Amino acid sequence: MPVKFVLFGPSHVISLILPFVLPVIVAWLVQPRTRPQLDRTIRWTLGVAMTINWFGWMLMLHGKGWLGVDNEFPLNLCDWATVATVVTLFWPNQRTYELAYFWALAGTLQGMLTPDVQYDYPDTQFLLFFVFHGGIVAGVLYLTFGLKMRPYLQHLPRVIAWSFVYMGVAGLFDWLAGANYGLLRTKPPYPTILDAMPPWPYYLLVLVAMALLSIALYYSPFFVLDQLAKRRSRQPVTGETVPAP
Repeated sequence: MPVKFVLFGPSHVISLILPFVLPVIVAWLVQPRTRPQLDRTIRWTLGVAMTINWFGWMLMLHGKGWLGVDNEFPLNLCDWATVATVVTLFWPNQRTYELAYFWALAGTLQGMLTPDVQYDYPDTQFLLFFVFHGGIVAGVLYLTFGLKMRPYLQHLPRVIAWSFVYMGVAGLFDWLAGANYGLLRTKPPYPTILDAMPPWPYYLLVLVAMALLSIALYYSPFFVLDQLAKRRSRQPVTGETVPAP
């Protein structure tokens, strides 16, 4: 019989670690900038695998009779993050990369920490869920460490604007169809960070504040690196001789 899923059990912890470790190791081994053909193969393979897995996830939901108004449309933030990640893997560009980066780390990661799965590894739902969500994180980190892509301060308003676009689209559909995409209408029945928040609609304000803080948090490493680079550029070069007049 299938084993019940254990939050932060061994298989859950491993599934959280692998999407962070594997892409960094692959990027270090491959050195994508010096091996463009191999890099392209890796990116396209991951993008195709993520696409196939997404359809596999939907087929699994259909096969188990779990499809409904709350999950049969691509209106969860992870669905949008998947599109942004796959597009960037196929055609690296700054606009979709930044959306994928922040949506993966600020949104998808939360879903991985408190997953909506019933059974543990190697159940089909468990595998499809973590390949689905872990693929987003892995793709973003490969692009970051392999292709040296990164977000920029002047583009953060664009990321915030698109995040509100997502919230507006999902919220409108929720209101019209009685769905709960983005968890904008009610807290889910399984444990999440929302359990520590006030009741609806007040937790929506907390979610917005957390989203803005998350964007600042996940941009902060690049801000620090930029400040260090500026400081180094201002330091005088020692050991130089001044030419005689």
